[in-house]
Amino acid sequence: MDYHLILADRQDITRAGMLYYCQSLGEVEYRQADDKTELIEQLKRHADAVVVLDYTLFDINDVDELEILHQRFPRAQWVLFSVDLSADFVRRVIAVSPCFSILLKESPMQEIRDCLQYAGRHQRYICQRMAELLLAPQPSRVEEEVRLTPTETEILKDIALGLTTREIAEKRFSSFHTVNTHRKNIFRKLGVNTVHEATKYALRAGLIDSAEYYI
Repeated sequence: MDYHLILADRQDITRAGMLYYCQSLGEVEYRQADDKTELIEQLKRHADAVVVLDYTLFDINDVDELEILHQRFPRAQWVLFSVDLSADFVRRVIAVSPCFSILLKESPMQEIRDCLQYAGRHQRYICQRMAELLLAPQPSRVEEEVRLTPTETEILKDIALGLTTREIAEKRFSSFHTVNTHRKNIFRKLGVNTVHEATKYALRAGLIDSAEYYI
């Protein structure tokens, strides 16, 4: 099995581990992408690559953006390799295409090997832990208590008021990456996937009022 692997992950420890693993295989050509622009350039050259993507740490905003990338590069295989992915998010992703596999960073080495081998054969793989989460009964949203940190609450208010991720980062003197990570965590905790849904939650929770929203 011979294929290109593009690692879209900013964590040095993950990069080192994946490089070591690929070197042990021999037949895999390994490349890295530091941001979305570089990832697209890599895919232009290797349209049938296996992309190992840490969704929570990369500059990709939502499932819709993943779907656009899939439509642009339909031959690529995607392994979403993250510390934490919500079951709702994963359900949406796997509904897009069988080209998306799911792997958590807590997964044992054997699952990592199996997942990359499946992806190299253009087959979907879902790790055991995520499969268990997908099959577990889902709690009612009414009964589920949402716990946002003070920082997440402030960022949610800014999102609901129409500020972009970059504008929020400038306002808070933070990096785009930091605010984008908070944004993804907020959406995961709320069980929402769009700014509109997050804004409706902020209105219901009294974080902003309708007068502010419609300014």
